[in-house]
Amino acid sequence: MRKQVLVLVCLLPFLQTLHAQDTIAPADLNTAARLFDMHFTQPEIDSMYDGVKDTQDKLHRYFHKKYLPNNVPMSLWQNPATTAAAANADTAINQWPIPAGVQLPANKNELAFYSIPQLASLIKYKKISSVELTRFFINRIKQYGDSLHCLISLTEDIAMQQAQQADAEIAAGKYRGPLHGIPYGLKDLFAVKGTKTTWGAAPFKDQVIEEDAYVYTRLRNAGAVLVAKLTLGALAMGDKWYGGKTRNPWNLENGSSGSSAGSAAATVAGLLPFAIGTETWGSIISPASTCGATGLRPTFGSISRTGAMALSWSLDKIGPLCRSAADAAIVFDYIRGTDGKDLSAATHTFHFKSKTDIHTLKIAYARNYFRRLRDSSNNEFAVLETFRKMGAELIPIDFPDSGIYVKPTMPIIIGAESAAAFDELTRTNLDDQLTYQTKDDWPNNFRTSRFISAADYVNACRQRFVLQQRVNAVLSQYDAVICPNWAGNESAITNLTGNPAICFPTGFNAQKLPTSISLIGKLNGEAALLQLVNLYQQATSWNKQHPALFQ
Repeated sequence: MRKQVLVLVCLLPFLQTLHAQDTIAPADLNTAARLFDMHFTQPEIDSMYDGVKDTQDKLHRYFHKKYLPNNVPMSLWQNPATTAAAANADTAINQWPIPAGVQLPANKNELAFYSIPQLASLIKYKKISSVELTRFFINRIKQYGDSLHCLISLTEDIAMQQAQQADAEIAAGKYRGPLHGIPYGLKDLFAVKGTKTTWGAAPFKDQVIEEDAYVYTRLRNAGAVLVAKLTLGALAMGDKWYGGKTRNPWNLENGSSGSSAGSAAATVAGLLPFAIGTETWGSIISPASTCGATGLRPTFGSISRTGAMALSWSLDKIGPLCRSAADAAIVFDYIRGTDGKDLSAATHTFHFKSKTDIHTLKIAYARNYFRRLRDSSNNEFAVLETFRKMGAELIPIDFPDSGIYVKPTMPIIIGAESAAAFDELTRTNLDDQLTYQTKDDWPNNFRTSRFISAADYVNACRQRFVLQQRVNAVLSQYDAVICPNWAGNESAITNLTGNPAICFPTGFNAQKLPTSISLIGKLNGEAALLQLVNLYQQATSWNKQHPALFQ
């Protein structure tokens, strides 16, 4: 005890000096780094300095002055189990009717924008084979993939083998359902045996992981045909990868946003009927918004992440990028659930009704966010009017928003977990091989995050628990809350709480680029979100508009 007191007494002048300065000097970073068995070069220190200083400032202003009662737990619960139990077993069986009267178009290019049920009808009733359909989409990718910079690997051999198997099974009377024989693409952070899994990052561009991701296995079991592994921003940030920048199909001068960049762009351009993406903080909603896709970010833990690159264990989520809510509902139904290996995942009830009475849905809108839209002619207001014309009663609410959950809760949690996930990359200086090296890119973020203390990370998780309580007290009352994209902190907040969201197109702006809006739902409330967007898309034509460059 004496030694501990003596150490504290000796450190006191140093600590008082630091507090009096209320800042840190660049030279302090390598001194501190020695505690973590690390060393940074001077250019790395120069790059890190502003970020570390900013983090410390945010901690001082937002966390270190805020009292947390002792009874506030972490949002992450220790689970001693080594395998997941079948929690909340799903007894609902969704029936996916397949129309019988679908015909091949006179102009075969129109197949590029057929819905999943339309394509399923053509295959089920043998008006086209899976091999023919797969070859059609492979040719589209070969024709347009370079324009979009959306392709990492064309899995042609796998695709043709799976398409041939689908045709043989259907000929034998073994029809698996609406995805049987349907081509699709995967964001290239999902492992598939015999393929490269690059994570969009130069150090891993030749990486082969001999594992089949859970999502890929589920789709293979449904009879779907893997045609391509698609681009993502390097290590799931943005739309820049080691081969360039993924483009927006509406204007190739613009990026697609990310990180599910290729999944959104390829689907909207009709290079594939649908694709799978992931989100940690905006990586499904943002490219869906930018490209005009319908993107579903399900409740956290709805889909096992086995075989997917980990960026943030407590935030990573998997979801479909499609051209309609009806398609997204089908895909989600086939990929949801758990294999028992991802202990965060569980199987929950999902019962989608294609015919829904809008009067049975309790719908709110975030008036505090709508008030921030300066132009009353914005398409967001037109969405509210459309829902009212459809018979919806829209309830105005204030979305529970607070800057403390963005500054610094979200950056601290993502920073600490991602730095841990890529610890070796930083320690071995392999991060120097990443293509992009600005202050805002991962190499610098991983280094900066080394200066987040364990206590601050734990307290960020505890602040997150408070947020979960506050947000779910509001969102649990409604089937959907309509939110303008980027009007507030709803993206960070709902990624932290794990609530589902769906983004869908609502028109075009003056630059002739898609506009969009999102619905936020209660936990495990995907069915209501999809049903409501499905009704909207039946009443409007925005999701049926396609970029002229790819028609």
